[in-house]
This record gives sequence, C-alpha cells and structure tokens, in this order.
Amino acid sequence: IGVGKSGQAATGIVSEEPEKFGKALLLQALPSTQGIYGFIGCFWVIIKLGLLGGAVPNIAWQTGLAICLACLPVAINGLVSAIFQGRVSVSGMNIVAKQPGEAGKGVIMAAMVETYAVLGLLATILLIQGINLS
Repeated sequence: IGVGKSGQAATGIVSEEPEKFGKALLLQALPSTQGIYGFIGCFWVIIKLGLLGGAVPNIAWQTGLAICLACLPVAINGLVSAIFQGRVSVSGMNIVAKQPGEAGKGVIMAAMVETYAVLGLLATILLIQGINLS
C-alpha cells in the first residue's frame, strides 16, 4: 500500500523531471522494507521449527498458536507502519518536486516511521526465541 502510494507520487514527479528519479526511487523503496522484515520473521520461524531439514516437526496446537501469536508484532507493525511510511514518503515527494536539494529531510522523516517496523520485528524474534518446542 505504501509503496504503491509513493510510487504514484513518484511517477508524477519523474514524468516531468526525469533527473529526480533517484531521489524519488529512494522514497518509494522505504515502505517496502516492511516486507523484508516479514520475510525475516517467517524465516526465523522456519529455523525455529527446523523446517529447512525437510522434516515437519510434531508440535502441539498450543505451540503452533504461540508461534502464530508471536508473529503478530511484525505483521501488524509492518502493515501499519508501511501505510504510514507511504504517506510520509508521498509528502517527501513534495520536497523532491519543489526543493530537490532538501530531499534528505524527506528521507529522514520517512525513515523515522521505520523504527516501529524494526521494533515489531525485534519483538517477534524475541517471542519466537522464548517458545519451547518440547
């Protein structure tokens, strides 16, 4: 959602001033990092369960539920922060359009929203590590 919204804003800028592509691309790419955090959380679960070896572990349904609940911080924080980071990135596109020399300020503001996605990933990793599979 955030990548799409910021991409829409970026195409408007780049269509009139192609030289601003790099700055617009950076602002568009920022909301996509939440997808990477979700992948890391998923991979952490795969490692925890030992699924890379090909064997499917026999775990209780309560353990499965605990793993699902442990993934909620990265899922919810990732979704919400990506939406809001997209909005901030769209606002940053206005800086790129009007004052390209100040584009770094828009990037910094968009990166501030990133903090909450990182905290969600950290919470998920800590919760998964705390789950006992036996």
